Amino acid sequence: MAALREARRAYRTYHDTCFWSYAPDVAIGMHDIPWVVEGLKKEGDRRAYNWARRISASAQN
Repeated sequence: MAALREARRAYRTYHDTCFWSYAPDVAIGMHDIPWVVEGLKKEGDRRAYNWARRISASAQN
């Protein structure tokens, strides 16, 4: 559940830069975690990339 919480927070934080083409109030679920991680890595800055790595590691545990 930590990965889901972090993915939701990352989506909100990086909506303007990484997920601007999606509605700001998208309901992020467990199945969306890989999509959020990919978006952070491809479109975000270094901080977003590192956040994506932490989300991925947390989701695998």
